[in-house]
Amino acid sequence: MLGFKCFLIYPGCDGFTMIDQQQLEAALPFIAETGLPLLVHAELAGPIDAATERLRGADWRSYATYLASRPDEAELLAIRLMVRLCRQYNFRLHIVHLSTALALDELKAARDEGLPITVETCPHYLHFAAEAIPDGATLLKCAPPIRSKENQQHLWRGLRDGTIDMVVTDHSPCPPSMKREDSGRFDQAWGGIAGISLALSIIHTECRNRGFTLDHIARWMSSAPAALAGIKHRVGALEAGRDANFIILDTNAEFTVTPDKLHYRHAISPYLNEKLRGVVKATYLRGQVVYREGSFAPGPSGREITL
Repeated sequence: MLGFKCFLIYPGCDGFTMIDQQQLEAALPFIAETGLPLLVHAELAGPIDAATERLRGADWRSYATYLASRPDEAELLAIRLMVRLCRQYNFRLHIVHLSTALALDELKAARDEGLPITVETCPHYLHFAAEAIPDGATLLKCAPPIRSKENQQHLWRGLRDGTIDMVVTDHSPCPPSMKREDSGRFDQAWGGIAGISLALSIIHTECRNRGFTLDHIARWMSSAPAALAGIKHRVGALEAGRDANFIILDTNAEFTVTPDKLHYRHAISPYLNEKLRGVVKATYLRGQVVYREGSFAPGPSGREITL
């Protein structure tokens, strides 16, 4: 994918940095000229710093403490800033991993206005809820945070009415030690959730309970991301002339998440022991099988797709 990505807050690792409004305004005329999207981690530091200061002496093993340290306001103000800048500079804006449903009405209004804005959310926001996260469960730390059950229901409504365009994994793996399960302190743990192997099954499970169909899932997890990346002429649908990328999914099969189902380096996951419905039986890349029944097969390698 060709595009730009920025954080409006320190991302938690030294390999990346943040950008402020002045830097954004210097860059946005040039970004707009390219026609490429700017993907934004939409949280502002001010509300988070103020909330964290108020939590001095709090119990950082408590998920409630971590949630209070990253208030909805941090996302909401960041999104308001980006909408204003989108209106001013007319660039393609994409809000990554939306967590707070409080921004949905304003995002919908901005899109109704004709602003070129797209929005994503993630499986963990649609599956987990803050009320059920135990103290010390640092595998569930991510940023923005997992919020309330009520908030989650509003996110699902945002998917239903089209305010949220897509569901993406935001896969963020790390060695087990970085999750600090030994101390259970949310302030010290790596912020990110590894879930790429399970994303489809998670969303399929949740959709069955809410009346959504495979067509919805295909749009959220395939055609909409392809459009954002500017490659919908090549991928994202089963049509003549496009790459034959597809899966075989047993929609009725159930399975319990165990470490052998996690096809990435560090087999840790907050989804362990959960029962999900929908098993990927095979995966095809450009018409050739690359995965079948739990085993990976040699197949075509990845390639750069130019616009």
